[in-house]
Amino acid sequence: MTLRPSALLDDLDTALLALAPIRRRILAALTEPASAAGLAEQLGMPRQKIGYHLNALEAAGLVQLAEERRRRGFTERLFVAARDYVLDPALMQTPVDPAAVEAQDRHAADHLISTASAMVRDVARMRQAAAAEGSRLLTLTVEADVTFAAPADFDVFTEELSAAVAELARRYSGPSGRRYRLTTVAHPAVSRATPSRN
Repeated sequence: MTLRPSALLDDLDTALLALAPIRRRILAALTEPASAAGLAEQLGMPRQKIGYHLNALEAAGLVQLAEERRRRGFTERLFVAARDYVLDPALMQTPVDPAAVEAQDRHAADHLISTASAMVRDVARMRQAAAAEGSRLLTLTVEADVTFAAPADFDVFTEELSAAVAELARRYSGPSGRRYRLTTVAHPAVSRATPSRN
């Protein structure tokens, strides 16, 4: 049984259900198909309690039926969870006027956050749809670290990068074919602690 890819939590009630501590433990345990009885033994909890939470998770689409087995006169149902869950950033954001965000200049952090949130949501949904069709979602991620000696260098880099991307976009724009969205962002790098050497 192949695990589902990342599942998008874009509904507040579903997200709250998935974030409940007991249900998080159940979801984490379902990396391989398991029944309520198997989970009860693994988690050290009553089977009836596990069954109750499994029913809620199944109704919310957070787990899926992997297999049914006949055992001693009853049917044992095995469930599996997604590999991981993506929380739609929009659930945690204060509603904003999209026009106001679009009106911001390209250096505004709010604009970057809004764009990144939409990207997380859209890619998670497309990945779910591709998995349901048995296909793979083709994406591209390019990452690089750059250093600016002076603030003016940032502006020069921005203009040069924008021109290069615009030229590539012109070369790869046509009336037919699969359309892709290219988003380029830059933000201050986060300092990473250097691992200690013992």
